[in-house]
Amino acid sequence: MDKNTLKTSFGKWISPINMKKLSKQVDILKQDYYTKKLTTESFLKIMLFAQLHETESLHAISDALLDEDFQKAVGFDSISASQLSRKNNELDPTVLSTIFLDLVSQIHTHHNQSKNLIPLKIIDSTTLPLNLTNYKWATFRKTKAGVKLHLRLVFMGKDNVYPDKAIMTTADEHDRNQLEVLVDDKEAMYVFDRGYVDYEQFDRMTDDGYFFVSRLKKNAVTRDVYSFKLPGNSTVISDKMVLIGTYQNRAEHYFRLIEVEDTKGNQLRLITNRFDLSADEISYIYRSRWAIELFFKWLKQHVEIKHFYGMTETALQNQIYLALITYCLHVLVRLKANSDKPLLRISRWLKAALWKPSYIFTKWTEPLLVGY
Repeated sequence: MDKNTLKTSFGKWISPINMKKLSKQVDILKQDYYTKKLTTESFLKIMLFAQLHETESLHAISDALLDEDFQKAVGFDSISASQLSRKNNELDPTVLSTIFLDLVSQIHTHHNQSKNLIPLKIIDSTTLPLNLTNYKWATFRKTKAGVKLHLRLVFMGKDNVYPDKAIMTTADEHDRNQLEVLVDDKEAMYVFDRGYVDYEQFDRMTDDGYFFVSRLKKNAVTRDVYSFKLPGNSTVISDKMVLIGTYQNRAEHYFRLIEVEDTKGNQLRLITNRFDLSADEISYIYRSRWAIELFFKWLKQHVEIKHFYGMTETALQNQIYLALITYCLHVLVRLKANSDKPLLRISRWLKAALWKPSYIFTKWTEPLLVGY
């Protein structure tokens, strides 16, 4: 990255991206082999700018280069929408995936410095609807197309989360099929909803030493084995050891069934293979699952994944990774600052000071970004 770019707030924001590592990977994959102008690094800067500003089309991104400061950041004064489209369709998603995972590793380093008693990893998916005419490869239903983003989110506390694994499939892929891929850390507690309920998976996870809490379907058959006594101040309705499933389809292990009420008074049945925590702790752990719903809402409202810039699977994967990279860069700003301010506010500050010297961005946020 050139020295002039680093001096701006934009340069400061993207500085966690290891451009040397990126360059090596680009060389290995020959991504810029025939490229003279729109290199992968320049493309990355342009598309992160677009994500930050929620720019809806490649033509609008091209027009944004009328800004002289933007031109200095990318190293040229114009680029056509067709050139951006070609690069977006040709760039190997592995390149952006590597950047995403590297940023996750940096966040994880800061996360480990905090005092979390239970590392929580929340698993869920969200469907992104597409036009069937333009996205025939992403067939979902007879008249609809779509892709599904399967995500694992690390929960660090209220309003403090980050994604650490993402998989994109067509929308007709069942959530259960990705559970085994997303569960790979025995030092974590996994939280997921009833869409992932699979008795064989529950047995396998228990055998392999993975802990989880999930919501059991209303029609699930259970057989009580033992009832645990609840403390007088507990908000839990019941806490039991059970066998789950029918004789034709049942789990082999004993599990723990906890019944609670949600904020609307609906009764929820939570299933877990963890017996060393209190029933109220299990209930709290499951409530943390709501964080991933808020995360998906943030993505759809504050970065650009509602309007896709290309119609190929590669183009969609690249845009989704760019959205996740944008989020991770915001998280790193907040972590290095030891700030409790919402990411949306940090994003607004950044956009207001984007091409100003980085010390101005720091000065504006000095009470929050000490040491950044």
